Amino acid sequence: MAYDYDKLYRESPHALGEPTKDFVDFFKGYTQTNAKVLDIGCGQGRDALFIARLGHHVTGVDLSPAAIADLQKDADREELGIDGVVADVTTYKPTGMFDVLLIDRTLHMLDADPRHDVLERLTHHVARDGDLLIADEASNMEGFQKVLDAGPYDWEITRKTKGILFLKRMA
Repeated sequence: MAYDYDKLYRESPHALGEPTKDFVDFFKGYTQTNAKVLDIGCGQGRDALFIARLGHHVTGVDLSPAAIADLQKDADREELGIDGVVADVTTYKPTGMFDVLLIDRTLHMLDADPRHDVLERLTHHVARDGDLLIADEASNMEGFQKVLDAGPYDWEITRKTKGILFLKRMA
């Protein structure tokens, strides 16, 4: 990790601010109740907390122990369904299937091969008819699309803009 996010999180509560607008907009129109959401690179929970407040169960994964401690403290205080996991995304292996896989500006911190390996591995945990939500550097989107096209599942793009790629797993 080139930037010391753990230090940032230890020194600044809610350091990254409000939930990402694109994810807020997605969940405003999301009709499934009590969804299982996997938030990769969740930090202190700017997206995870918002999503759990809507009644979904979130597994938040981050390399920073300080971030996960803050996330879990907020979740416990509000009695939200969040499980915080301290793990390196390059080796993290989720258990079970998720209705939504959310990756908010995390993969760009990795070199291309590990970035693509992480995405490929995590997509195996998106349930049929589940959603994959990626916010990242616009220059990485083509590589992400190639990983998904080469994989075993059919994906339908539901939103694609500069730096945003949202897809639904069809089969």
